[in-house]
Amino acid sequence: VKLCGTNYPVSIAFIVVNEFCERFSYYGMKAVLTLYFIHYLHWDKNLSTAVYHAFSSLCYFTPVLGALIADSWLGKFKTVIYLSIVYVIGHVVKSVGAIPDVGDSTVHVVLSMLGLVLIAFGTGGIKPCVAAFGGDQFDEEHTEERRKFFSIFYMSINAGSVLSTIVTPILRGDVKCFGGDCYALAFGVPAALMVIALVVFIAGSGLYKKSPPEGNVLVCVCKCIGFAIRNRWKNSKKSPKRSHWLEWAEEKYPKRLIQEIQMVFRVLVLYIPLPMFWALFDQQVKGYIQLISFVFSNHSNYGRSISLKGPVHPQMKILIFNFCRFINTHTENINITVGTDEFYAAANYGISQNISVPRGEYNGVVCETNSDQYHIDLGLLDFGAFYTVILSKESNGLTLKKMEDIQANDVHIAWQVPQYVFITAGEVMFSITGLEFSYSQAPASMKSVLQAGWLMTVAFGNVIVLIVAEGAGMEQWTEFLLFAGLLVAVSIIFSIMAYFYTYVDPDQLDKIFREDTDDEKVGSSDSKKNEAVSLNDMPKQTKM
Repeated sequence: VKLCGTNYPVSIAFIVVNEFCERFSYYGMKAVLTLYFIHYLHWDKNLSTAVYHAFSSLCYFTPVLGALIADSWLGKFKTVIYLSIVYVIGHVVKSVGAIPDVGDSTVHVVLSMLGLVLIAFGTGGIKPCVAAFGGDQFDEEHTEERRKFFSIFYMSINAGSVLSTIVTPILRGDVKCFGGDCYALAFGVPAALMVIALVVFIAGSGLYKKSPPEGNVLVCVCKCIGFAIRNRWKNSKKSPKRSHWLEWAEEKYPKRLIQEIQMVFRVLVLYIPLPMFWALFDQQVKGYIQLISFVFSNHSNYGRSISLKGPVHPQMKILIFNFCRFINTHTENINITVGTDEFYAAANYGISQNISVPRGEYNGVVCETNSDQYHIDLGLLDFGAFYTVILSKESNGLTLKKMEDIQANDVHIAWQVPQYVFITAGEVMFSITGLEFSYSQAPASMKSVLQAGWLMTVAFGNVIVLIVAEGAGMEQWTEFLLFAGLLVAVSIIFSIMAYFYTYVDPDQLDKIFREDTDDEKVGSSDSKKNEAVSLNDMPKQTKM
């Protein structure tokens, strides 16, 4: 069934909606995860950063497991369903762990970590399957429509992530439950979206084109590679040289399998430099963690009006509010009125709450004690600054000492707009191309596996962040420059590698080779049924 007379199958609508809901679920949970670590579990910046990146890495290592289950055992459709159930369970466990009345802090940590592990296996396991399953819905000749599908598919990813990173922080901060910020609700809404994603995916079952699994691909591939290595080691001096080291497996394994493994290897080699892109891209998350850590470790209420996401650091001074607190050295309690905001500072060095106030000149501020009333001049309270005002009783009245803990903002927040434009444009072009390339260059039996290989570049990027950024202990700006410089170098290397890569058409294997039977073995030259065909002889398109 096609959409409105086009070559787009109706089934992809269910897949795109499923992906939107799943990405809302995933990024919605991650949007408040660092706040949860720092403010709810009371972890420090280093531990929060390490766990965050470890979780992200696990989410992008597990696609290999999902791909192997799909291509070798259950097929893509059933794999998505079963692992989505695991995904939902993980969200539910994570949400329960955020309820203060459920056990003590140890229980909260255990449930949170268990939930994150289940989420990582769920989201990682379905990642390569959903994209590849969407590609499977198109007929072989509709390559242009399939290419556009991957663009729409990635648009749904970004739409879900953008919407969720706006909604869930609002649910956490503006909705109060259990006497504080409602993390249970902020995690529960993403859980509900994942349930919707699962229901939508199942609803399209009757419309899907479902390719059966190809058997235990991984075991077969590993045995083929192992045999080729052993055979080459034993006979390399006695036998004539071969054009590719995998051809040493021809005595036992079908040429088609060997050609497919060669195709996968050529793409995986091309992926080697790519993790550096994600290492730089994920620096924005690290900066966000440092900002949140600073806010909650230094000024408890300071960050409650802040909702920023991106490559920021407290010393970059891009905050758009100013905050103020009072320290009262007087022997009487003092109530201070700054504009429309009320502060209370207890006697004998009591400290008021940190409250954001509008920018402006504050002269004649009223300070009331039980016995008297005073007026003080605070002067200008500027954007982005944090002020501590010390009040003291002198013979001539109440005096003050105003200290600027964080200097007023001197960089407009709009300067982040071009940064995000370039970062987003780079990610969109990079990711859409990678998804489509991974699908188009993979043999039918290994499409999910190669999708998983593409996703693993993200995992290794997070590992690089953990090793370099956390181990080196550099300043934030130094890390940015380091990763940016490394990415420039890697881009040059990748450009050279890409120039020498030539596209192949995996579907041509069906035309070149006749189907191999289970009993067929290429043990002797008399039993060979197919002529040797190298990848260089296959129909090609253009260089990258």
